Amino acid sequence: MTSDTLDLGPAPRVLFLAADADRVRAQLAGERLTLAEAGALRDDISTDEITPVRIMAHYDARLARFPYTGFTTANGERPIAPGAVQAGGFVVTVGGRRYGKGSSREHSPAAEKAAGIRLVIAESFERIYRQNADNIGLFTSTDFGLLDRIARGEPIPLAELAAGRDALTAGILRAGGLLRFGQAHLRDAVAEGFDDEAAAGPPRTLFEKILRRHLVRTAVTPPEPRPGEGCFVRADWRFIHEYYTGMAAHMLEGLVADAPLHDAASIRVFEDHTAYLDESPAHAGEGLRPLMREMIGAQRDFARRHGLRMHRTRTEVEGPDPTRDAAGISHAMMAEHYALPGQVVVGTDSHTPHSGALGCVAFGVGTTDMANAFVTGAVRVTLPPVLRVDLQGRLPDGVSAKDIVLHLLALPAIRDGGGVGRVFEFTGDGARALSIDERTTLTNMTAELGGFTGIVAPDEETVRFLRERRGVAFELQPWMRSDEGAAYEATLTVDCTRLSPYVAAPGDPGHGQPIASVAERPRIDIAYGGSCTAGKREDFEHYHAVLAWGLANGLRVPQGVQLFLQYGTTAVRDWCVAQGWDATFQAAGARMLQPACGACANCGPGSSVESGQVTVSAINRNFPGRSGPGQVWLASPATVAASALAGRLVSFGELRGEAGGRGAGRVEG
Repeated sequence: MTSDTLDLGPAPRVLFLAADADRVRAQLAGERLTLAEAGALRDDISTDEITPVRIMAHYDARLARFPYTGFTTANGERPIAPGAVQAGGFVVTVGGRRYGKGSSREHSPAAEKAAGIRLVIAESFERIYRQNADNIGLFTSTDFGLLDRIARGEPIPLAELAAGRDALTAGILRAGGLLRFGQAHLRDAVAEGFDDEAAAGPPRTLFEKILRRHLVRTAVTPPEPRPGEGCFVRADWRFIHEYYTGMAAHMLEGLVADAPLHDAASIRVFEDHTAYLDESPAHAGEGLRPLMREMIGAQRDFARRHGLRMHRTRTEVEGPDPTRDAAGISHAMMAEHYALPGQVVVGTDSHTPHSGALGCVAFGVGTTDMANAFVTGAVRVTLPPVLRVDLQGRLPDGVSAKDIVLHLLALPAIRDGGGVGRVFEFTGDGARALSIDERTTLTNMTAELGGFTGIVAPDEETVRFLRERRGVAFELQPWMRSDEGAAYEATLTVDCTRLSPYVAAPGDPGHGQPIASVAERPRIDIAYGGSCTAGKREDFEHYHAVLAWGLANGLRVPQGVQLFLQYGTTAVRDWCVAQGWDATFQAAGARMLQPACGACANCGPGSSVESGQVTVSAINRNFPGRSGPGQVWLASPATVAASALAGRLVSFGELRGEAGGRGAGRVEG
């Protein structure tokens, strides 16, 4: 590549990620296909498929062996073995719609680039994946017309690859990645946000107001960015977890060795994914556990070296933490201990929007973005448009925020990518009626909606949560709301009174449907309740209500079914124990797990171990391989607990109906 073109050589090899396994195998065997010959391309290729979770033990050149090793074709085959992409000499990858769905793991584009891929072409990309690719100098394009020119050996001008992208992205690509760009342009940047109470201008959304107050002025970004333009903002909080810290440290050592971290007091480090490493089926083989311990050690060393505040979960084997330090899933911990209305929070996890329920701007970034933010204090943002989700009316009994999200995910406009890169602002009397725990389910799962983040304007419920859960006396400011007449890209209206319990069929969170419409109910092998989405206090209220009802009606988890309940944080655990609920959970047959990401990230008990196993899970995503080799149905906490008692997919309302309504009571989930 020269400074202004991408030259892939005279006969570059192109890998079409086809829906047909035989066509993928043909390419790996040396056959060259055209786009027409490749047939239908796989849509919705997730980062779990590009780099399965077990691969994240690697964060350096060793990643080169592993791109697409979780890629699953239409018939469920996984035809790409470790080392196959490198051996085939491929330099271009081609996929379908919404390429790079799922987690913020930068390991995916890093593995592609390390294996020799220099350009990824797809119909559309997920926001975090594409930004991660930009940041490391992996080119992306939605122009399929490039394929004929590439086949002829024609160099592609960088201007074409950056067509339709903002000027900041083009500058980062020309610089060879974000870290080099940051060292050249951000060292002297000034954080000078706008005070909207004193600034004239058009009506603005709450998201726009918060970002304006945190804007970082640079010589290479517009003074007042508009939607679609790139800028940098100052974050009140930056956080990272063990899957990313080793990679970030590795990047910084190669560029700015021993550089001090910018405002280290506002950085938090979490060890939340690997607490149950020794029980994780995904890490049992291939000598991965020593590599994982090396990765964990790299984070602990980094935190120690820079004096960073760190939280980590201890399991039953280790015993209680003698310091009684709070611990749990990173983004749940941020909402429980740190984030406040009006702030900006960034973390290396796609579910960072969790804290948006408090009325702050919280969003996920990749490793390079965080490494850059560590040393410059500036976080890259391409200013997104804002969607309003107007929730009208109260939810019926037995319906929860999880059902709202599964309903939204099933909408054709969302499934086709209409939410990608957008801000979802949840409004209306239906949103105001929800607790903070339920609101976090909405903002957390904007990741699955494809969004940049989710946000709910702070109100008296926010103040109550901060006072009762955190002991914080917070005073709302008049500016902490969207202005009347603020511009939204579109409005999605949901009549909450008409919703019923939803599930999402295996393969994608977008496979949602009312459970009542599922004609053939699968037998359940595993039921899992936990994760950032469903490990909160109110989620455990639902688990307890269903299981207590079951015990009162002679039901417990039947033989052949495993129920795992995993707390999201130590505060949730301690509260449940104080209520005496742990006795109910154990009497019902549940295995209780200490706070961690666990089976949601295929990192512990609750993951499937065989392809024939069926799981009903309260987690947030069910991409192929996400939680083991089996099939995963997504559901609300109440549906998970009811299905565990029944041994098959069923809502709590249906289960009570089968029991003749005995012990029926109000359960909102």
